Amino acid sequence: MGVPLLDLKAQYRELKAELDAAITDVMSSAAFIGGPKVAELESAIAQYCGVEHAVSCGNGTDALFLIMRGLGIGPGDEVITTPFTFWATVECIHSVGATPVFVDIEPGAYNMDASLVEAAITPRTKAILPVHIFGQCVDMDPLREVAERHGLVVVEDACQAIGATYKGKRAGSLGHAAAFSFFPSKNLGAAGDGGMITTDDADLAARCRKIASHGTSKKYFHDAFGVNSRLDALQAAILLVKLPHLDRWNELRRSAAALYDELLADVPDLEIPQARDYGQPVYHLYVVKAPSADVAEKVMAALKEAGIGTALYYPLALHEQAAFDQLQGWVRPTLPVAESCDGRTFALPAFPGITREQQQEVVDVVKAVLG
Repeated sequence: MGVPLLDLKAQYRELKAELDAAITDVMSSAAFIGGPKVAELESAIAQYCGVEHAVSCGNGTDALFLIMRGLGIGPGDEVITTPFTFWATVECIHSVGATPVFVDIEPGAYNMDASLVEAAITPRTKAILPVHIFGQCVDMDPLREVAERHGLVVVEDACQAIGATYKGKRAGSLGHAAAFSFFPSKNLGAAGDGGMITTDDADLAARCRKIASHGTSKKYFHDAFGVNSRLDALQAAILLVKLPHLDRWNELRRSAAALYDELLADVPDLEIPQARDYGQPVYHLYVVKAPSADVAEKVMAALKEAGIGTALYYPLALHEQAAFDQLQGWVRPTLPVAESCDGRTFALPAFPGITREQQQEVVDVVKAVLG
């Protein structure tokens, strides 16, 4: 019958009346930029994450960039991060003139290996930027302890992890600041781009807000150079409709992941994701690992032939990307765990509302290839 990787049309059908009404309300008011919907969403996200401040912006990449700028990170500084994530994570570091320093990842969970961070610290290190990849939080206590001893800040890239928890606290409240993305495919997705910064630091929140608004906190008076990064009121209205459903959707994702864990447990040479016991992941993606890139390609081809959605996450680790070869003095590190994922880690459909029959169809195709 075919299974999409993500079914956004079904999500719209579920909430159509509420979403249409929210969109109509914004259109009728003509309050498209800023305004009450944006302020309401900022307050709702701050409350949801358990922080004092939330600052909206144009997208998740901008959220990371604004945090870097707001913290004063720039040329000559280093930021320790993971090589296994989307390009935006290092793009924001490079955009402010700083240098990313990579540490390897944990097998199975694919998050930054916290035990490797301290050895990567130099006198130039200013921040640690963990990514809660695929919706599972990084082991944050060791990172925060190292950061405190060395006078560093910890910034969460929580773009894939809204609603995930670590020892009872939600992603977005685990570091000095955090970045979220509302890209349509995210667990809480807009109908376009959108981003949010969360923090308990009032000064940082004010700086990020000013930078996002052309370096001004009073119209036409500029005491800083900034950018234009705004969340549209239409997107805020859509997200306000969806936010009350987020926890339920995340629970459905966990249920889908648990069923895959059961159905795929006896498949040879297929590594299923490992959930850590310190919190609840939200399975932005359910990613499995094949024994080789060739095998992954065969499984993915069979899935696509059956009309089943899948995609590589990721075909190449960040430190192996050609863009780094353009940087003067760049020396490519050897990160064997991250490199072992190249072309081998791919997603299976695990969206809210996927049925057991659909998941069984996915598993049948995988088993037909892998035996």
